[in-house]
Amino acid sequence: MTNQLNQMNRQQLFNLINTVSFAVDELLLFLDTHPDDAEAIKAFHHYSDIRRNALQAYSDQYGPLTIDTANPCSHWNWATEPWPWEGGCK
Repeated sequence: MTNQLNQMNRQQLFNLINTVSFAVDELLLFLDTHPDDAEAIKAFHHYSDIRRNALQAYSDQYGPLTIDTANPCSHWNWATEPWPWEGGCK
């Protein structure tokens, strides 16, 4: 999967992150009421792994989207990138 992530352009990677983030959030809500559902737990771990890898790939190529993927030894990249209203995240 990592190789596939590295072949995606910025918009494709951003869309994947949004899609799998939605899936993770929905699975969390489902697991609140179905905590013993093994299939849902497996799906949650699967999509969480994809999300984590996609966030890391995005961070490596374009800068961090969340604090989780920020490099603490570096300057804060998001301060030097264009803001969304300036055309960032396109």
